[in-house]
Amino acid sequence: MSGLLALTPLRAEHRATRGGARCACVVRTGYGPRRSEQAIATLEADVRRATAVAIMGVCGALDPTLRAGDLVVATEVRLDDGVVPIPVAPLLAEALRATGLRVRTGPIASVRDVRTSAASRIPHVSGAVAVDMESGWLARGVRERPVAVVRAVVDTADRRLLSPSTVPAGIRALRAVHRAAPVLEHWARTCQPRRVLLAGPRSFCAGVERAIDIVERALDRYGAPVYVRRQIVHNTHVVEALEARGAVFVEELSEVPNGACVVLAAHGVGPAVYAEAEARSLAVVDATCPLVTKVHVEARRFARDGYGIVLVGHPDHEEVQGTIGEAPEAIRVVDSVEAARQVDVHDPDHVAFLTQTTLAVDEVQDILGALGERFPSMIGPRADDVCYATQNRQEAVRALAPECDLILVVGSRNSSNSNRLVEVAERRGCRARLIEDAGELDLDLLHGVSNIGVTAGASAPESLVDGVVEALATLGPVEVVEREVVRESMHFALPVEVR
Repeated sequence: MSGLLALTPLRAEHRATRGGARCACVVRTGYGPRRSEQAIATLEADVRRATAVAIMGVCGALDPTLRAGDLVVATEVRLDDGVVPIPVAPLLAEALRATGLRVRTGPIASVRDVRTSAASRIPHVSGAVAVDMESGWLARGVRERPVAVVRAVVDTADRRLLSPSTVPAGIRALRAVHRAAPVLEHWARTCQPRRVLLAGPRSFCAGVERAIDIVERALDRYGAPVYVRRQIVHNTHVVEALEARGAVFVEELSEVPNGACVVLAAHGVGPAVYAEAEARSLAVVDATCPLVTKVHVEARRFARDGYGIVLVGHPDHEEVQGTIGEAPEAIRVVDSVEAARQVDVHDPDHVAFLTQTTLAVDEVQDILGALGERFPSMIGPRADDVCYATQNRQEAVRALAPECDLILVVGSRNSSNSNRLVEVAERRGCRARLIEDAGELDLDLLHGVSNIGVTAGASAPESLVDGVVEALATLGPVEVVEREVVRESMHFALPVEVR
């Protein structure tokens, strides 16, 4: 058995659901609110045995964009005396879309007479995308289990409900219910109690907080638009939030009007960018992370002293490009042990190394080991370039990995430190996945997983972690455990332009 209890009001809905969900317990509950209340009163034992409950069938569309056969996955079910939230809707909707079905999420209103549902004077119907006569009463009776409401459109908003012309549309709707049923079974198999271990520290570091604060203060001081060269930090949610406030993100200074205010992103830039800004009379606010600035200072010092510099990092990363700009003739970039074994320098006895701040510590040590074998007299910076926040987040993942079946790293695809957290987890033998937010969770990823570690890259907001935990809680009871490896207290001063 799949653990799914599927509740279907009508005989045709029952047949369509049972044909698709062959391992589920499918119960016909009857038509309308009175039969729904009677049925749910007799199903207490079945609900207790189920791991999840799905209410399936057809519905009438209120949204004019819905077509016959479209699926509506309820985010909540509205009754005239209350609302039943259905928090699993986003996760389930994505799983249904993956099968090729047309899916819409939104509120469903349950009414006692479906023929009057289109009347705008019914308060709880206003704003709903679809209407039925059972879901609310059924869902209210099974709150102790994860519950989903999936209804297929049989009558559209431009056609009178329950008219004879609904027969062809009904066939399309029942086919959609049939195709949805196996996905609901898969969802039920994924529902189980879980333990979620939160890595500490996680999310924003001092440099990221400073960079975001700089843009917000620049907007307050100079007014919109404030231009930002490249992403201020590598996170799409942060960028979108600042865009909503009036920040305009550009790739190059050539896109910024003369004399405008421009913020330079946290990853740092080379001297040529500062020179261009000065030549065009731009009001520059520098949000470069102080730890990146430290690497730039070291690059200038080593180059001035005549050293060939090997920069350990990813050649296409903005931070590396900015560091190269400090001494382009002296710097060679290596991103692997193999590259370290082949890098060409003008004087093997006069070599210095630097590292990108957001690399994995293990990876850096392996590459530096290979460089040390080739260049025994190689020197480096007085203190480690890999930033404190990167190291701390990696240590937290190392601590979590032995306890977890899966580690979820919240962060954007172009976030170097987030990608490194995935690699650290995998080196410790734990399966890991980088996700932008809770919307990228999927049932296949979570199936059979009992212990989940959750962390976030230094550029990812903590609110995204909260969203992931909330999404996991829609699949069954969740025990949340904090695993704090170290407590951070670092703070960086703001530039004078925005203090």
